Amino acid sequence: MAIPPIAALEIGTSRTVICVGESDERGRVRITGVGVCPTLGVRKGQIVELQKAGVGIDKAAKEAEKVSGVDIWQVLIAISGGHIQAGLNSSTLAIRSNDHVVSHEDMDELSENANDVQLESDRQLLHTIPLTYTVDDQSGIAKPEGMRCKMLSLDVMAIHGLKNRIDNAVSAAKSAKLEVSDVAFSGIGAALSVLTPEQKHNGVVLVDMGGGTTSYVAYCNNVFAAAGCIAVGGDHVTNDIALAFTIPQARAEEVKRGYGSAVIDPDSGNKRVTLPADIGFEERSFACKALQTVVNARVDEIFRILRSQLNDSGVLPHLGAGLILIGGGAYLDGVTELAQRVFGLPCRIGVPVNVDGLEGIDQPAALATVTGLVLHGRNNYEDRGLFSPVKHVLKGLFGR
Repeated sequence: MAIPPIAALEIGTSRTVICVGESDERGRVRITGVGVCPTLGVRKGQIVELQKAGVGIDKAAKEAEKVSGVDIWQVLIAISGGHIQAGLNSSTLAIRSNDHVVSHEDMDELSENANDVQLESDRQLLHTIPLTYTVDDQSGIAKPEGMRCKMLSLDVMAIHGLKNRIDNAVSAAKSAKLEVSDVAFSGIGAALSVLTPEQKHNGVVLVDMGGGTTSYVAYCNNVFAAAGCIAVGGDHVTNDIALAFTIPQARAEEVKRGYGSAVIDPDSGNKRVTLPADIGFEERSFACKALQTVVNARVDEIFRILRSQLNDSGVLPHLGAGLILIGGGAYLDGVTELAQRVFGLPCRIGVPVNVDGLEGIDQPAALATVTGLVLHGRNNYEDRGLFSPVKHVLKGLFGR
């Protein structure tokens, strides 16, 4: 069965992106179209005006359609925000056979029990990710089928979010006349796109530095180990600059991109940033070192919150492959250097290595989530067929 093109949507605080991908004859996914539009109706990673958000989605979809030559009518949506939570859910099964050998049926029953996660009524389950089994008192077992034991246990990582915020994202897509085939935590998509098996084996944390949020996923010994999202991102750096130097948000964003640095340069000396006068705006000048101090304070805070969360989860000592930074914030000058200082680990900017078609794309790390979500859709299509959960994500060339 041929796999149709698949489209993924990310409604970020700063920009809305739709990405189209298709499987080639080698089984690789090739990105054939990307549409980007400044986000409307979103504040701090959350939708505050559905219709405005829908306008941005519609514009991004039309651009992606034009580039890919495929009419988009259905999408997968990336979900992020400080409301995302992850936690362990465990289940234990007594092996009832006379020989106490673990069967495939035992594993299926245990998996079904472990995936039955009880949540508060206002929360929605996004993913259950199997971790490791415990055979009697022996933990860390990857494949227990055929082993002998009396009790078999399984841990899964359950990722969930607030139902109303997930529903709002779906409603925004529907206002742009798009059906939604599935929703997924943005970090899951990004990891599929960027991380390699070697990195997952050695231990790695993938940090997505967005406009309104910063999310992360971590792997240790090939096992999904931690995930989370904090409601602080690049837009907070922009806000800090605007307040510190009494300049408009648009000017503050320009200053951040053009002159900002996450580390303070001791040799900046008397260097200054000068903003020329404009309508309703007088000329403004301030020291580069002062700007760097403002930027450093906020980015340092983000990294220290992440470090604390990773330490609490027990992951920090096992990150042999270090940190991989993605998202628009990954391109802020000095950000990898500051991350190395805070975490004491190697750090670099990550790019989508598990998809093709991004040659010549500026700042490909900003497309990690949507390209990975296309992979997620392709994988689900292969595993579960046409109707569950990814159906006809794209419809061909027939108009919406």
